[in-house]
Amino acid sequence: MRFDTPVYFQRIEQGPYNEETGNYEQASITEDMRYASVTSAGTEALKLVYGELRQGCKVVRLQTHYQPAFDRIRIGGKTYQVDSSRKLRTKHVFIVSEVQ
Repeated sequence: MRFDTPVYFQRIEQGPYNEETGNYEQASITEDMRYASVTSAGTEALKLVYGELRQGCKVVRLQTHYQPAFDRIRIGGKTYQVDSSRKLRTKHVFIVSEVQ
């Protein structure tokens, strides 16, 4: 198993409120890069997590636990939300699905 794919854990911070316009300013995104093993989710994992088959789901495996809080994961140019997370003795496994 190769841990050679760069995976970016994104934290989204809401921009400040502008009282003049009544809108929030642009949100800022901070990223933390880790190398992971990324594979397509198998049929058994999809049935277990979702109860059905879905497109665009992946399994992300890290060699160590990831402790900081994050909102979503970016792999290449696509963003994913975490649907399931499991901490093993030394590894951390995420099952993610693509966000539109």
